[in-house]
Amino acid sequence: MMTIADSIQNAEKPASNGGFESSVYGPVHSWRLGWSLGIDLLLNTSTCSFNCVYCQLGDIQLKTATRAIYVSTDKLERDLRLSDWEKADIITLSGNGEPTLALNLGEVIRFIKDYTGKPVMVLTNATLLNDPAVQQDLRLADQVACKLDAATDSVLQRMNRPVEGISLEGIISGIEAFRQVYKGKLSLQCMFMPTNTEDVDALTSLIARIAPDEVQLNTPKRPYPMEWVVDSRGNHSEPLVKSQQLRTISETEADHIEQLIKEKAPSLPLISIYRK
Repeated sequence: MMTIADSIQNAEKPASNGGFESSVYGPVHSWRLGWSLGIDLLLNTSTCSFNCVYCQLGDIQLKTATRAIYVSTDKLERDLRLSDWEKADIITLSGNGEPTLALNLGEVIRFIKDYTGKPVMVLTNATLLNDPAVQQDLRLADQVACKLDAATDSVLQRMNRPVEGISLEGIISGIEAFRQVYKGKLSLQCMFMPTNTEDVDALTSLIARIAPDEVQLNTPKRPYPMEWVVDSRGNHSEPLVKSQQLRTISETEADHIEQLIKEKAPSLPLISIYRK
């Protein structure tokens, strides 16, 4: 398994085509965001504190909850200047894993906002939100979307497969702590599949308790790749490598979940992949 030291050392390793892979990709079309320019501060390999069973990156190559610099800010700045950023509605930090693992997250967000004037969104699994430094970085973003798929540690382990030391209680307390200091738009992204349908009632109660600015209901319509390639980070109509189709929830089940949320939090804005 690749170590953190290997990842940092190889963060700007030449790609097989003789050039450098870009830390900026797209814009790609998102059902939630419109045209989104992707920022990848991990790049060299898939890197995350989760190893979700539905991840569009496949099996995560570097599983860690330790922050490090994987892509230098200088490289990001060069890549952004060469990109089609003007065509984007929003600039999104996600890429090949968990963006809050990047120690230079805050300075990158500052540069993006100063250089482009575009709104910045960060997609996070919320595992590091109890860290004051991570909170400080994320407060610079216009929007933050936190993953929340489980209402019990059992489902968290089966569905999100976190690294050692991460618990549901820690994730929830982190989101709630960040909610208290964040002035931007906070969303919850909830992925539903048969693995967590038993959690629906408890999960909708958690959503109502957190009271985000928006809930995004999703189900894994994109197949699970059997190997990692850097371009898995974007949206693709066809799989780039051999992939496995996953079990999803039906539109009827999605309607039921929507109704439960509306009963517990009537004024909470909600969008669904079945309503895109």
